[in-house]
Amino acid sequence: MKNNTKASIYSGAQPEQVALDLEPLVDFQNQGISLKTLTKLVKERLLPHLMRYDLPEFQSMFNSFPEEGAEFGAKIALTYNQGVTNWQVSPGGAMLEELCGRALCRLFGLSPDSDATFMYCGTYANQQALYMALHRKAEKNGFDFARKGLQGFANPGDLRILASCDAHFSLKHALRILGLGENSLVTLDVDRNRRIDVKRMEGTLKNQRRTKEVFCVVATAGTTSTGSVDPILPIVKLCENSDVWLHVDGAYGLAYSLVPAWKPLFSGIELADSVSWDPHKQLGIPIPNSLLFVRRRKDFRRMVLHADYFNPERDSTPNPGLKSAPSTRPFSALSLVTSLRYQGMAKAIKRLRAPLDAIKAAADKLKSEPDIELCHQPDTGILCFRIIPEGFPEKELDHLQQYIYERIMTEGKRSISMTKLDNKTVLRWVAISPVVTSEALMETIFYIRFLARGAF
Repeated sequence: MKNNTKASIYSGAQPEQVALDLEPLVDFQNQGISLKTLTKLVKERLLPHLMRYDLPEFQSMFNSFPEEGAEFGAKIALTYNQGVTNWQVSPGGAMLEELCGRALCRLFGLSPDSDATFMYCGTYANQQALYMALHRKAEKNGFDFARKGLQGFANPGDLRILASCDAHFSLKHALRILGLGENSLVTLDVDRNRRIDVKRMEGTLKNQRRTKEVFCVVATAGTTSTGSVDPILPIVKLCENSDVWLHVDGAYGLAYSLVPAWKPLFSGIELADSVSWDPHKQLGIPIPNSLLFVRRRKDFRRMVLHADYFNPERDSTPNPGLKSAPSTRPFSALSLVTSLRYQGMAKAIKRLRAPLDAIKAAADKLKSEPDIELCHQPDTGILCFRIIPEGFPEKELDHLQQYIYERIMTEGKRSISMTKLDNKTVLRWVAISPVVTSEALMETIFYIRFLARGAF
């Protein structure tokens, strides 16, 4: 098989073998070892079990190899200032984060009054967005949420957020941490292309507001399962009419609004109250590198905390640490800045467009194939599908997709992912890296067909 000649993207070893191989690395002893010995140990024991994001056969997750300019910035941060919480910690770092945030607001066409803060990940960005939405709801109810918390609400159990049934599970994490619980999440129906069905949402919002307090709606610009972009502008109008905070989870998809042919999908995003984004995905910026944008910079005041020894109230120097929670704050802005300056926006946009074109071309080829069922039309760089061999029992199709996924992942030659849509098990491509081509994707289909034949 052609597949067997490919370089491995990882060892394919089972967890027990990986644990056995890595055990010497955590054998902490009184005496150290030389860097030469340590290098040999890491190369032999760890590297075979790490994923090769730089290969076109990596078609499964939101990870990319480091971009050259970003790698340069990360090395500078590691050499000089890793932390940039405020002016005391890193004058240049604090100022660069502030300037970078404003420049990104302009780049994405956000409002002149918008602002941004760097976060550890999109999960934390979503969490902070919900906190600020809840804080604003408390203000409208006449109290300071930072002081009174949930007990300031007459009936905290009536608080609700609305989000797509395909929204990221980090929303549930956020609701747990905020003390609201998962029952406060109301899921919205999606259309055939896995976008929020606005007409049904309108009815759900109206019904919920009759007896509950809806304080936030979350739209997704690039859902995790299918990459679908919810219709933001109509959702903006519904939220404005209901005086409800709109957060857009753009962790995966926002970057694609920079690609001219895809920009119309994101119409209205500049009107959202908050937006999250993960540059570490498509752009190959080292982790951690996530941001939270707000339409009104004053909304970040809800996060402010002062201490006598740190972030004193009378300090007027630039202080990114007042806009989001971490006081240990990595110099994330630098690698993003150096990457975009090194590439230039034309090259960065070309990088972003490559996997979009690859997925679209593969979908166009597959839509007429009788043994492949496309689960949606791709909005971005994700495509879910099922292989349905002629004569294969329908009741066994879920097991077939599972079998194919497990076989591919244990061989270590390529990777795909798997999810469920409408309670059906489906295979899933994620094309993040510019090295993933339509040809590489179709090679995966060729191999999937080979595995399916063996499953009869």
